[in-house]
Amino acid sequence: MINIEILEKLNAPTKEERLANLREICAKTDFPEVKPNYINNHIHTKYSFSPYSPTAAVYAARMEGLCTAGIIDHDSISGAKEFIEAGDIAGIPTTVGMECRVNLKGTECENIKTNNPDQVGVSYCTIQSVPHDKIDELNAFFEPYRRARGERNKKMVAKINALIPGIGLDYEQDVLPLSWASEGGGVTERHLLFALARKLMEAVGKGQPMVDYLQDNFGLRLTEKQKTQLLDMEYPFYDYDLLSILKGEFIEKVYIDSQEDECPPMSKVAQFCADIDALFCPAYLGDVTDSVTGDKKPQKFEDDHLEEILKVYKAQGARGITYMPTRNTKAQLDKLRGLCRQLELFEVSGEDINGPRQSFIIRAMDNPEFANLIDATWTLINHEKTGKWDM
Repeated sequence: MINIEILEKLNAPTKEERLANLREICAKTDFPEVKPNYINNHIHTKYSFSPYSPTAAVYAARMEGLCTAGIIDHDSISGAKEFIEAGDIAGIPTTVGMECRVNLKGTECENIKTNNPDQVGVSYCTIQSVPHDKIDELNAFFEPYRRARGERNKKMVAKINALIPGIGLDYEQDVLPLSWASEGGGVTERHLLFALARKLMEAVGKGQPMVDYLQDNFGLRLTEKQKTQLLDMEYPFYDYDLLSILKGEFIEKVYIDSQEDECPPMSKVAQFCADIDALFCPAYLGDVTDSVTGDKKPQKFEDDHLEEILKVYKAQGARGITYMPTRNTKAQLDKLRGLCRQLELFEVSGEDINGPRQSFIIRAMDNPEFANLIDATWTLINHEKTGKWDM
């Protein structure tokens, strides 16, 4: 977690202010030594959900010794240009992309849970190494899908209000101001529950009153770690800790399935990526036992149907697979990586950063077994610089 005063400067209201502040801060900062194996291609910013602007995310990555950094936001690539400029200022190479959801209707996987905790037949995917002259084109492609998601968000807010009478959550007044939707950012379920967290903090307060409220009104069985976090009333990101607890408890109760107006067919997105020369990569999640981020319940995903799913992905136009090596077992990764080689699917790594307690470092990169993922990152960066793929 970076210094709060620095974070506030790097989260200033305008891009110009943020970048100017970064120049000033970098001139006074003694950065740690860069570690050549520390890469992360899946860093969220305020253009989806995160405590970091693109500028702040770059600074935080550099402060942890990353040698490269990659921006990924939900349904939006609006922060990419700022991310690139910030990387130039901080002296860290960058790669840019975005995350989206696609539907698998009409494929052999339309009734299978792939990598989406909330919905069958809808997969999370990343679009990696977007050519810099195609950023605006990609963002425009997803604008109607962002708009459709906003309509579904409003319906989920209504469900939250029905679940918690008297809370009075308002999409326009409470949710949107917490997002950067006005600048082309995405609005996710996290924003809805973040707004709820803020409302509960106003109504209930922090510390023991919040612990009692959650346990008495919703029957939550808080872990000792969660109780400790909620009792720490001085922590500057108390609302993020509360959000994590709420997400684990309430998302199933308020979630509404996304429709085709919000999640385009996988083949359509894959073809668009081919047209702009970006790398389309469905994500591998794998069966979850103990959630690293603390907001995912143990449940099964692709593992029982992995080969079938990967073959469908490739048939639909996928050229790569992205995965998070510290969040899976060796057996899971060995099976996945073996199938990627068999099906000639490029392997990309990134572990999503969207909360203040998370480190930007992927510790699995200390293992030489994952050296190909470091090479893959430089392939993405070089493609953005030269327009050529070396895969």
